[in-house]
Amino acid sequence: MPAIEVSQLSKQFRVYRKHEGLLASLKNLFHREFSLVEAVKQVSFTIDEGEIVGFLGPNGAGKTTTLKLLSGLVYPSSGEARVLGHVPWKRENTYRRQFALVMGQKNQLWWDLPAQESFRLHQAIYKIPQTAFEKRLDELTSLLEVKKLVSQPVRELSLGERMRMELIASLLHHPRVLFLDEPTIGLDVVSQKRVQQFLKHYQDEYNITVVLTSHYMKDVEALCKRVIIIDEGEIRHDGSLAEVIDRFSRHKVLSLIFRNGAAPNDLERFGQPMKADYPYVKLHVDRERISDVLGALLNEYEIDDVTVLDLPLEDVFAELFDSHRKEKALASQ
Repeated sequence: MPAIEVSQLSKQFRVYRKHEGLLASLKNLFHREFSLVEAVKQVSFTIDEGEIVGFLGPNGAGKTTTLKLLSGLVYPSSGEARVLGHVPWKRENTYRRQFALVMGQKNQLWWDLPAQESFRLHQAIYKIPQTAFEKRLDELTSLLEVKKLVSQPVRELSLGERMRMELIASLLHHPRVLFLDEPTIGLDVVSQKRVQQFLKHYQDEYNITVVLTSHYMKDVEALCKRVIIIDEGEIRHDGSLAEVIDRFSRHKVLSLIFRNGAAPNDLERFGQPMKADYPYVKLHVDRERISDVLGALLNEYEIDDVTVLDLPLEDVFAELFDSHRKEKALASQ
């Protein structure tokens, strides 16, 4: 059953255009110029209950705007959306009690107060019964390993500890849909891992629907089987993570160990050298040339080990967005 249904959803913003110079500033007092920015362009997708979906794209692609539309924080210019059967921008209380939005760059906890005071405020806002609140708080603080920190002022916590407190605050009212906008931004590797493990366990336990935006691809690989890729406000791909690599990656990584360090001096004719620490060599090779390159290398040189790997996910997305920019530039000429 769909938890989220989006059809032809668009959002446009009027942006004030300010010209340089004193004369231009005086003119702007009487006549202002605006340009129209299309943040989201006729986006359509469906997400079933219990899915974790990665919502990916470069900066300015429309990810956060889409999450704000689905959270009811922003009104659309056109199109329709339903989350758990509700129209988000109607801001019905019954809907607001069923979702949560966590933004890695914005705090919802009071900075100078202990986290437990903010949790009490959430209890009052969402009218959580005392017994249920204490049980939920105990469970979440134990899972995220912050039980001893809830009495400390939020400003004294590390970035990773604050993010875990933010997750606790967002889950106290037991939402059915969770929107996560860059939840691990700026976190160290250990904190990122803890957040990933918690989200995976929590989703498995409660079958909530999660929409995740992140520039940290380890989050996506660890949590998401399906990804929606958005660029310049438009959907470019909607499918499994494996399909992204098959569809958009034009290269593979060829890892080689040459016997006795006898590596060629002209690696460029086989592919783009990524690492050359003889006898270990890594080459960036066109997917279509892998068989030919392997055959040539094995025919000409003694090689102890060969591994063919997919490109890191970050590189695949970089290729995808770069390719789209080039196609658009060519079309405009």
